[in-house]
Formats: sequence, C-alpha cells, structure tokens
Amino acid sequence: MDSIFEKIRELRTQQNMTLKDLSSRSGLSISFLSQVERGNSSLAITSLQKIAEVLNVPITAFFEEQQNSQYFVPESERKQFQIEGSSAIYVRLGGDFSGRALEPFHVTLPPRQKQDVVFNHPGEEFYYILEGKVIITVDGKEYHLSKGDSIHFPSTLDHTWYNPTDEAAQVVSVLTPVIFKTNS
Repeated sequence: MDSIFEKIRELRTQQNMTLKDLSSRSGLSISFLSQVERGNSSLAITSLQKIAEVLNVPITAFFEEQQNSQYFVPESERKQFQIEGSSAIYVRLGGDFSGRALEPFHVTLPPRQKQDVVFNHPGEEFYYILEGKVIITVDGKEYHLSKGDSIHFPSTLDHTWYNPTDEAAQVVSVLTPVIFKTNS
C-alpha cells in the first residue's frame, strides 16, 4: 500500500497540478506540502481534509488499497491507522462502493487520553461504546458514556472525546458525508 504522502503526490501529478497550485487552493504553504510529499512532515486531519477537497477525493482515499466495489470486509483485511492530532487507533469497518454515505470505524481510545483537537465538519456522527467509558463533549456539553451507551449528533457542532479511565475504550463510530464520502 502506498503511503499517504505518496498518494497525495500521485493524485496531484495525475491532475497536472503543481505544488504551487495545491498550495494556493488549500491555503497550505508550498514548503509544508513539499515536506509532506517527501514524508518529512506529519499531517493533521484538518490539513489532509483540505488537500482531499482540492484533489476532489474523499479523505479515505488516502487510506484505501482497493478502488473496486467491496461489500464484505473480512477482519484479516482491516488495517489500523492513526490521524495526526488524535491518539485514537482507527480501523475501517465498512465496504467500499460508489455512492456510500456511511463510514463505520472501530476506534480504540487509549487510557487517560484526550483528543487534542476540537472538530466540526459537515455530516453526522454516531458512537456506540463496546467497552470502557468515554466522555464526549458536543457543543460544550459533556456526555458520560459507558458500555452499551450511544450518542448521535450533527458533526457541525464542536466535538471532542476523552477517556477518563486507566483502560482502553472500544467504540464503534459511524460518520456520514462530507469528509468520508466516496464520490459517485
């Protein structure tokens, strides 16, 4: 599988776009983008989102191996990844096909870890706690969730999470468009 950095360069060159073009459209500096493409700089999810929008691809395109329709996802083919600005470990659970509107993940939230970045973006989010305890803050209000609890909210509201315990929390998370939507 190509790295995220190689995929950014590959998509940019396929679209006959220079680093300067990508810089002016994304608001990220040329020197930063050059370092990213060489794998010499880490990339925050917000920066990756900007790059994905300019390149007209879903953010998941940087993590996917196949472009063919795939409905069944065996456990053996799932790959873990982390996003800059988050200590959580993500595993994509969903299939890959044109027009999909949901992006389900299994998320492991490390003990005593807090999400460093407050997010807001188009779409909806749903979380179901499989194991552990998680505090999810949505629009300034804290929700204390335990095993079996769930929360569903518009992603346009500021949101973040915190695992207040000494045990890793296991969560099913489902996101809807725009960030993770596959283009039809």
